[in-house]
Amino acid sequence: MLQVRSIQVKYGAAPALWDLSLNVMPGEMVSVIGPNGAGKTTLIMAVMGLNLLAAGEIVWEGTRISTMPAYQLCERGLALVPESRRLFTGLSVRENLELGAMHPRARQNRLRSLEQVCDLFPAVRQKLDQTAGTLSGGQQQMVAIGRAMMALPKLLLLDEPSLGLAPSIVGDMFRAIEAIHRNGTAVMLVEQNVSRALAISSRTYVLRNGRVIADGSSAELAQRDEIRRAYLGV
Repeated sequence: MLQVRSIQVKYGAAPALWDLSLNVMPGEMVSVIGPNGAGKTTLIMAVMGLNLLAAGEIVWEGTRISTMPAYQLCERGLALVPESRRLFTGLSVRENLELGAMHPRARQNRLRSLEQVCDLFPAVRQKLDQTAGTLSGGQQQMVAIGRAMMALPKLLLLDEPSLGLAPSIVGDMFRAIEAIHRNGTAVMLVEQNVSRALAISSRTYVLRNGRVIADGSSAELAQRDEIRRAYLGV
């Protein structure tokens, strides 16, 4: 489905990702973990065509997409929920959601998709005509995920969805992500809440200094002493 092959990304002369490879299979949930500055966000932005590659390639469903603009990737079935949500705070919740359904196939299904988003996040249904900037952080994250789902993605990329949320809301957010996955959408989850990420994903990649230093079954990685010490506080 998604293959990232030996990519390199630089910020000016400074390397951010080195010879990094990973893959996501259809319907799979894969998590990417690592300390601050490991390159997690750089990776997810590269997949979405928002960071140029210095080397390597990214292949989606057999097609090389490394040089495609982000809007074409959305049409092909990839959708990103960026860190810090990035809603249009002066627009209504409904308008923010409908912005996710801009390509033709999504636009044709926008009413059904809107209903599905409201079923996934009942709190959003009550706020559709409210401006997005007046929502709580947790409600804004729901809208950000809902906006991405309005594009009918085959692969949903999530960048730190639990960042800055109250613990009670974090649980709801991960349950929603699991529901999205159960309904057939593949998920690539970049997350600093390592215990949660390992608990809901089938496979995990561990990044450090722009490289993959470990990968494998999430259940197996959760039992490794070095992972437990570095990321789980055990």
